[in-house]
This record gives sequence, structure tokens and C-alpha cells, in this order.
Amino acid sequence: MRILLKNGSVYFGGDGTPQDISVDNAFVSAVFDCTGFAVFPGFADVHVHLREPGFSYKETIRTGTLAAAHGGYTDVCAMPNLDPVPDSPAHLAPQLDAIRKDAVVRVHPYGAITRGERGETLADMAAMADTVVAFSDDGRGVQAEERMEQAMREAKKLGRIIAAHCEDNSLLRGGYIHDGAYARAHGHRGICSASEYSQIERDLRLAAKTGCSYHVCHISAKESVALIREAKKAGVDVTCETAPHYLLLTEDDLQEDGRFKMNPPLREKADREALLEGLCDGTIDMIATDHAPHSAEEKSRGLEKSLMGIVGLETAFPLLYTQLVRTGVISLGKLIALLHDNPCRRFGVGGGFPQNCTVFDLSAQYAVDPDTFLSMGRATPFAGSTVRGKCMLTICGGRIVYQDPDFMTV
Repeated sequence: MRILLKNGSVYFGGDGTPQDISVDNAFVSAVFDCTGFAVFPGFADVHVHLREPGFSYKETIRTGTLAAAHGGYTDVCAMPNLDPVPDSPAHLAPQLDAIRKDAVVRVHPYGAITRGERGETLADMAAMADTVVAFSDDGRGVQAEERMEQAMREAKKLGRIIAAHCEDNSLLRGGYIHDGAYARAHGHRGICSASEYSQIERDLRLAAKTGCSYHVCHISAKESVALIREAKKAGVDVTCETAPHYLLLTEDDLQEDGRFKMNPPLREKADREALLEGLCDGTIDMIATDHAPHSAEEKSRGLEKSLMGIVGLETAFPLLYTQLVRTGVISLGKLIALLHDNPCRRFGVGGGFPQNCTVFDLSAQYAVDPDTFLSMGRATPFAGSTVRGKCMLTICGGRIVYQDPDFMTV
């Protein structure tokens, strides 16, 4: 029994030459005519919020992984701002149970750096090391330098990555969008870029000191790019990610709507340009969505009072393909490296082509419509944007986990 993908343009160690791909499978026997379609390795997102356990009214393991499959992802790394926070094997167990029961793609959980993500006492990192993909207190920066150094030394000993949400709370001052022209013009409180890059600067110094494998989450500021570039030149074991919205939008795109509110915030044109430069020169290693669903009510309170976070799993590839590849900013091969090769290599996830792959119709043009999302979250600043690139099929572990209703077997 097998799945046969016929005559698709394969982008895995190749240049898109049409060929037949056979996926051995004990459950399904199907043949798909992929003529004119692209076949990619399944994407890997190292930064998603699946909200279960604790916040299943926002998203569940099942809905979040269905959204991932709809976006071409076969591997996602789930952040630990949950209830209970996975800071010990006992607190990790409910999440692992839900993953085993309901996930349709491979989910790799993070363990917390500190107990309860409170930044005070280290989590039981050693007891979780063999089960989690890395350690993070995402959603919160670790404020105390001595605590972060302690965590890095423990992670180094365990052979695990510290993935840091870098944010200096002392510099936030109640801000909720970028501290720039839009905030000043509309009477909003701003978040300065220094709240991000000052903690990155501290952590890079600690990573050099401890030898820890260090990963910076969702960078948004030009200063962050410059610091990481110099640290890499100096031999620090550091990688970083940014998200599609920071590459494609700026504060100039803001509207008085909660779907434009995320943390870190959309910044200035110079920041976006620096991110694109970092993407092209290899300073930025990967693109992650920071998929962060909330309820409709939580995102209906405007820029000031809506919760921070947008969804992104189902729009990442078409947006990036349309606005970066088709415009010549990066090549399609580069985009696949950013969505698959680099995150898989750094975090030790993914792999197994063609048992884990996705098929896209790159010629399909449509408008982003949140009502078609499989995620429970609907908040996206890209609603209504015209994109090219539609996911037709996703295979994970040799099983079909997403199939476009119009993509039938032959």
C-alpha cells in the first residue's frame, strides 16, 4: 500500500525537476496527479502556541495541528505558556497525553526555563531533557542575569537549547505597540526596541561565557539583527528566528484593530529592511510563525486592550512566497531552507522525506480568508491580502493529514 505523487516538481535536494514520488503507507493507497504542483519537505515551525492544556477555548492540540497541516507543516514546537506550565515531568504529562491523543502532525514540546515561568527558580530541566525539544519561558523574558546564566549552564550540561523571549520588563512602561510615529500620532503607549535588544545583548554575552546553544525568538529590531550578526562572527553558538509579519509589515500598516497587535510589535521601515538583509545574509536562520490564537472577544478590544498575538500557520508560506520569492527578494530554495532545512537541523526535528512532505499549487491565487482557517484563532493582519500558493496535500509519517477538497486521487 502506498501514496504515489506523480509528476510533481520536487524541491528536496533538487531544483524542482518533475518526478514521481512514492510514499510507503500501510493505511492508504492513493495516486495524486501533481503535474504543475510543487512538492516540498514538510515545513517545521519552532515557535507555536497550541494553548492546550489550560486554554483550550483559544486552540487545542487537534485544531492547532490541523492548522499546521493546512499550512504545509509536519513538525511544530509548542511553547510552554500553558496551565500547568511544563516545568516538571508531572506538569508536562497532560500536554504529552493530549499530543499522543489528538495531534495530526508531530508536536515537539518545550520545557519551561523557570518554575511557572516566573523567572525565580529553575524548572526541573534535567528530568525533562529527554522529552522536550528545548527550554523557553516564551511570553516572558528571564529578568535576572544570574538566573539566565544558571539556566544556560544547565542547558549546556544537558545538551539542550535555550530559546529566549527577550524582553526587559523595566523598559516596557506599559507599552503595547512600537514606540514610533504611529503611537505618537494616535496617543498610544509605545514599546521601545531597547526592551528587546538589550536583553539579547546580555544573553549573547552569557552564551559566549557558558558555551550554551542559544536561540533568539521572534526578533523584530534592527539592533537585534546587528548584535546577532556580530555574535555569530565571534563564534557564539547562536541562531535566531523572525516571523512573517515582521518581514512584511511595519508600523505604517497599523490599524485600530486587535489583529495588528502582537509581541514584539510591528516596528519601523528600517527594522524591516534590516530583517530582510539579515534573512539574505544568513544572520536570521529561520522563519517561525509565533502562531498565537486568542478568542474573538479577546482580539476585539482594539490596539490598547486586545491580547497580544496573531495566527500564522495557515498563511506563512503563501505570504512569504508571494511577497518575498515572487518579488525576487529571496529564492524559493532559500525559503524552503528557512522553513525546513535550518529549523530541522538546529532543533533536531523534521526529516523523513517523502514520508513527511507537502504539495502546493504555486499558481493558485486567492485572498486570505480567516473563515477558512482550521485554527480556532482568526486574528491576522493579512485578512484580505491576495496571495499565491495553496496547500493541496500534506503527508506526515506517511499518512495524509490534510487534503484540499478539490485535490482528488486519480
